[in-house]
Amino acid sequence: MTPTATWYLVVAALLFSIGGVGMLVRRNVIVMFMCVELMLNAVNLSFVAFSTQLDDVGGQVSVFFVLVVAAAEVAIGLALIVAVFRRRRSGATADDIAELRG
Repeated sequence: MTPTATWYLVVAALLFSIGGVGMLVRRNVIVMFMCVELMLNAVNLSFVAFSTQLDDVGGQVSVFFVLVVAAAEVAIGLALIVAVFRRRRSGATADDIAELRG
């Protein structure tokens, strides 16, 4: 039994749903970033599944650009989290980002 594109799309939908629920439920900034990354990886999985099904490399090129943007997002997000941790010596929540206003 070989997995088809449908299997990969179901797994991608499950990963995206888990990431979406995690974004709505959790207030910890680190967990929220991990949920965003999980959602981006779910989209990448669906891009690759469609790309292999259609024999087109356009989806794989899109995955490359999504990974580049995700790496930049993580770098900026972690810089913001470090800035919040330096101001408040406790755990950072999404509401604490408002403290960074000058």
